[in-house]
Amino acid sequence: MFIVESYPIAIIFCFITMVCWGSWANMQKLNSTSWRFELFYWDYVIGIMLFSVLLAFTAGSNGDMGRHFLDDLRQADQKNLISAFTGGVLFNLANIMLVAAIAIAGMSVAFPTGIGIALILGVIVNYLARPEGNPYILFTGVMLIAAAILLNANAYKQLHKNTANFSIKGLIIAIIAGVLLGFFYKYVAVSMATNAVNPETGKLTPYTALVFFAIGIFTSNFIFNSFIMYRPFAGTPIKWNAWFKGSAKDHAMGIIGGVIWNIGMALNILAAGKASPAVSYGLGQGATVIAAIWGIFIWKEFKNAERKTNIQLYIMLGLYVFGIILLITARN
Repeated sequence: MFIVESYPIAIIFCFITMVCWGSWANMQKLNSTSWRFELFYWDYVIGIMLFSVLLAFTAGSNGDMGRHFLDDLRQADQKNLISAFTGGVLFNLANIMLVAAIAIAGMSVAFPTGIGIALILGVIVNYLARPEGNPYILFTGVMLIAAAILLNANAYKQLHKNTANFSIKGLIIAIIAGVLLGFFYKYVAVSMATNAVNPETGKLTPYTALVFFAIGIFTSNFIFNSFIMYRPFAGTPIKWNAWFKGSAKDHAMGIIGGVIWNIGMALNILAAGKASPAVSYGLGQGATVIAAIWGIFIWKEFKNAERKTNIQLYIMLGLYVFGIILLITARN
């Protein structure tokens, strides 16, 4: 199977993760305006599932190093399969709750709250599970990235200061989403072998872990997404047959969005062997600022913003870059 064997390649993979995790939602912007997020999300989950299986039978089943996917599956301990599956369930619940929080409280409140908590808690949890690297440099980098996320949130708030709303309910949901996002990665990481070349008996290769992570997302979606279709946090209820009324483009954009997100996840857990789960996760969650860069330079969301808002955005980008540099050097 394909294995990451050098730290520079691992860091490059983490950067690609940031781009993927910060870019997949652009696919929804390319859908028809009547295509609700709940319907888009079904195709997104299908894309995650399909790519995980494809990767397992290609990169995860070729080469001389490690265990091939089916061999790995046959020897895997049930507790490790359940751990990866649990990570998928937690991620899916967190992702849907974050979307709900955005619908209730707005982007400037929900997104930085959820992702900020996920970033800090996730790095702490993954570092405690596998303490590698200089903790002082690592957590200084995390705090700089968290500060960048908060500045980005304030910029959005200033941009929409006449329409922004505040909701205690939305804030609480965002906090819960952030906690779940902070823990999901650990369940995937602890299920995997620490030595990919000669993986421990009972542990999973990254490819097997990714498949069971995706199965957790896919199966739990029948509960979580079905519920919000029946009792949406915003808008009217949606019937199941609405999914079949989407155009080929609507379905394709959702599937592509899922594939893009899962490319990021796959590269991130492959990189974790060399970069450590804490560094990989921390770099990946910097995707919030990648999403902001899309908004600033591609979608021109801040073209009418005040000068002080634009200054905040440039400070945000500077903090983000310095935070990334610290996360990279923390492992050496």
